[in-house]
Amino acid sequence: MTLLHLAGVTRTVQLVDAPPLTILSGVDLDVEVGDRVSIVGRSGSGKSTLLNLLGLLDNPTTGDLEFDGRPVKSFSSAERDRVRGRDVGFIFQQFNLLQGRTALENVMTPLLYAQGKQFWQRARIATEMLDRVGLGHRLGAMPDKLSGGEQQRVAIARSLVRGPRLILADEPTGALDLETGADVMALLDEVATGSGAALITITHDPAIAALATRHLRLDHGVLTVVGAQDAPGAPALPDDDVRDDLRDDDLAAVPA
Repeated sequence: MTLLHLAGVTRTVQLVDAPPLTILSGVDLDVEVGDRVSIVGRSGSGKSTLLNLLGLLDNPTTGDLEFDGRPVKSFSSAERDRVRGRDVGFIFQQFNLLQGRTALENVMTPLLYAQGKQFWQRARIATEMLDRVGLGHRLGAMPDKLSGGEQQRVAIARSLVRGPRLILADEPTGALDLETGADVMALLDEVATGSGAALITITHDPAIAALATRHLRLDHGVLTVVGAQDAPGAPALPDDDVRDDLRDDDLAAVPA
């Protein structure tokens, strides 16, 4: 069953006193339920922009983007927010935990926007999810009292607590040491498999990319299947120049 479908997707932004800048060009991608996909690319390749599209945070300039068989452009703003909150889980490199809130309170946060059982039983559901990621004994711990690996586990629990069908992991181990990063990825894959969610990992680390079953490369906005000569395990891609850094990091948030 196809969860995400992209056909000929482009993303272009208009710069001040400059020609339009194409960040994504003709992207074709199908993601099936339960897929394990890695997307590698140097800084400036368009990874953040693609993540925004996959996570229903932005619209393509041209092309077709469908979620669960429905054109995303047909969603109202409220429906887009509802689908994203219910069906998409985000995991970021910097954890983005709420300071001054316990691990349990952080994981409960997405459930405040749920309905029915998920809302009324949010404390129990969040507790079970933290226990599932091995932090059942740290429910009352504040983020600054947690190790980097523990903080990322809380972030994973928070992203999965509503049972999303799609998990988007953006450099999920970039702030962790090698051993902790490997443990976190193994945990993420285990929990995603248990819930049947599709997992897309966006990374510059070929070791992390190698854990997926499908491997793609994004280069200057063009998405391609990784060939044998570019198989994961090759040296990490170097950074691109300043203009391309702006393309990925600063321009991704420019509205359509």
